[in-house]
Amino acid sequence: MNDTARIPDSRSVRDGDGAAAAAPSRERADAGPTRSRPRSQQWAAWGFLTPVVIYLGVFYAYPLYRNLDLSLRDYTVRSFVDGNAAFTGSANYRAVLDDPTFLPALLHTVVFTAASLLLQYGIGLALAVFFTQHFRLAATLRAVFLVPWLLPLIVSASTWSWMLNSDSGLVNAVLHAIGIGPVNWLTSPSWSLASVVIANIWIGIPFNLVVLYSGLQGIPASLYEAAALDGANAWQRFRHVTFPLLRPVSAITLLLGLVYTLKVFDIIWIMTRGGPVNSSTTLATWSYRLGFGNALPAFGRGAAVGNLLVLIALGFGLVYIRVQRKQQTS
Repeated sequence: MNDTARIPDSRSVRDGDGAAAAAPSRERADAGPTRSRPRSQQWAAWGFLTPVVIYLGVFYAYPLYRNLDLSLRDYTVRSFVDGNAAFTGSANYRAVLDDPTFLPALLHTVVFTAASLLLQYGIGLALAVFFTQHFRLAATLRAVFLVPWLLPLIVSASTWSWMLNSDSGLVNAVLHAIGIGPVNWLTSPSWSLASVVIANIWIGIPFNLVVLYSGLQGIPASLYEAAALDGANAWQRFRHVTFPLLRPVSAITLLLGLVYTLKVFDIIWIMTRGGPVNSSTTLATWSYRLGFGNALPAFGRGAAVGNLLVLIALGFGLVYIRVQRKQQTS
C-alpha cells in the first residue's frame, strides 16, 4: 500500500488551519462594524430628534402645563407676579360651568364651527371640481381665490367690518340699490354671529380649495373614463368615484378646519368683540375676555375655558384617529 496516501499533505493542513484561523478573524473583523453601525445610527437619530423634542417641550408641553396650573389656582395680578397663588382645585371649572355665559358661548361656538366647516368645505369642494376642468385662465383664477388666505387676519377682519358697516358699508349699499333696507350686521344681536361666520367662511375657502384640489389630482382619469363608458353622468361620477376616493383627504381637511375654527379669536374680536350682549361670544373670545379683557382679570377661569377648548379639540382628534384605523382595517 502506498503510504503517501495516509500521510496528509502538510501544505493542505497548513492551508486548512490558516483558512480556519482566518475565518474567525474575518468574522470578528466583520462583526465590529455591524455592532458600531447601529450605535452610530442611534446617535444620529437622537441628534435629529433632539431639536424637535426641545421645540415641543418649550412651545407645547410647558404652555399646557402652565395653563393647567393657572386653571387650578386663584391667580390675581399680584399673585401672578409673585407666584403665591392659592391652590383652588376645580373651583375655577365649577365657576365657569355655573356662569350664565357658558351655555350661550358653547352654543355660539358650535354654530360658528359647524356653519364655517360645512360651507367652507362645500364651496371649496365645488371650486376644486370646477378647476379640474382645464380651461384658459384657470391658474389665474386659482391664484385670485388664494388672496383671502394670504392676507393677514387683521386686514381681512377690518375689511369685513367696513363692508358690513350699518351706515357706510358696501353690503348695505348693494342692498339699498336693489330695494332692501339696511341691516345692522355688527350691532344687532340677531345678525352679529352670522356676520362673523360669513367672514370666517370667506377666509377659510382657499385652504379647502387647495387641499381638495390636490386630492382630486391623485384620482386616475381612467376611472372617470370607465364610469363614462358605463353610462354614468357627471353627478354619478362625482358620487361614486370622486367623493369616495376623496374621503381621506376630506377627513384631514375637516379635522384641520375644526381645530382652526374652534380657536378663532381675532376675527370675532376685531369685528364684534363678542357682542352685542354676548350674541357672538364663543369660548375663545370669552377665555380672552376673562383673562385680559377686564380691569380685574380672572386668569384662572380664563385658563379653565381654554383647557375646555383643548379637550374638545383633543376629543375630535381621537375620534378621527379611531375612524382612520377602522377604515384601514376594513
